[in-house]
Amino acid sequence: MSPEDRKTYLSMAERRAQPGSGSAPFEVRERDSVFAPPQVRRLLGDIPFAIVGGLATRRYMPERMTLDVDVLVCPADLPEAEKALRDAGCRKRGPLTIGGSIWTTPDGQELDLIALEVPWSEEAVASATTAPDGQPYVALPYLVLMKLASSRVQDLADISRMLGVADAATIDRTRALVTRHRPADAEDLESIIRLGRIEQGRM
Repeated sequence: MSPEDRKTYLSMAERRAQPGSGSAPFEVRERDSVFAPPQVRRLLGDIPFAIVGGLATRRYMPERMTLDVDVLVCPADLPEAEKALRDAGCRKRGPLTIGGSIWTTPDGQELDLIALEVPWSEEAVASATTAPDGQPYVALPYLVLMKLASSRVQDLADISRMLGVADAATIDRTRALVTRHRPADAEDLESIIRLGRIEQGRM
């Protein structure tokens, strides 16, 4: 989506947003106890990584079905991570256009091993937070950066829903990170935050 198309989309969404139409924050807090994502740690061992994509997104917003696993590693760790997956019985299917590779795990799940050549890649992996399942998940501000870079309609909707239920400190950290690494997106981020707040009845 081009910057112009994104602004048009956000403007339209803000006009049509209905206060209180989002899902209750209670659902977001309670999901971890009933969902067990794949144990990527068993595949990658001691290699630093952070779970991103749909599995990470669901930690910060109301439930959305996701079928594949997205894992972020530092570019320098990509060869070792690929070897670990191969040794664990995973099958490499091809490269990712954004950097990294696509794999199938021994139990048939798709796993995208992502290695982004961006200044904040190592920060994103190092600042991952450990979830109740014992695995590291990318922090919300870095997930927002990734989704702003992609800028599909679904990504913008995900950002809105995640920030709609986020606390003020997390939103401030997200603003600071976007201003530092993607300053051209700062204005659109404010529109996305407003949309999320409207949907959650927090405006």
